[in-house]
Amino acid sequence: MRIDIVTVIPELLQNFTTESIVGRGQKKGLVEIHVHNLRDYTTNKWRRVDDYPFGGFAGMVMQCEPIDRCISQLMSERHYDEVIFTTPDGERFDQPMANELSLKENIIILCGHYKGIDYRVREQLVTKEVSIGDFVLTGGELAAAVMTDAIVRIIPGVIGDEQSALSDSFQDNLLAAPVYTRPKEYIDVRGRSWGEVPEILLSGHDAKIREWELEQSLARTKRLRPDLL
Repeated sequence: MRIDIVTVIPELLQNFTTESIVGRGQKKGLVEIHVHNLRDYTTNKWRRVDDYPFGGFAGMVMQCEPIDRCISQLMSERHYDEVIFTTPDGERFDQPMANELSLKENIIILCGHYKGIDYRVREQLVTKEVSIGDFVLTGGELAAAVMTDAIVRIIPGVIGDEQSALSDSFQDNLLAAPVYTRPKEYIDVRGRSWGEVPEILLSGHDAKIREWELEQSLARTKRLRPDLL
């Protein structure tokens, strides 16, 4: 899989693409992440990619030309399944969408910035508009990073234990069950016990553990996110 991210601040994404799960996926040759500086595609001698909006509105708007030049060049080199624009008014990003996008071969993520992009770009080039939540960020770089991480980690082979990714929250529309590790009982720095690990998890009885896991997932989802049910 290949993901091309178009941004006016590539520095925000440089370390992200080479570290942790995303970096591991690239080292294994399972995914390619390419970050493109939109300023490299403008004909403006000051490398500007934005201008004042018509109508007297506040803020600055990303121009058509540099975006068109960048995406058109990428499209001349390969086919893209989706051109995604990160925007607060887009479709809500969730685990099913991450699953769907992980099956694509090539996608472009265009990071919004300033007051947004010239609407003609959304009409002519963008195939999918995506939001990571009902809030506004300075730019779409963080949204692009969130989406890329969620997509890459479920590509087969990226995570050593694939069952770990499949059992994450939201994969089955339920929140994940509680998890514990050693020691069996933890005594904190004040000498107080934080309790012991549930005995069922120490039983070695796989069927009963899975039953407990489902019960806990259902209970947590009902309590914390009843809308998922």
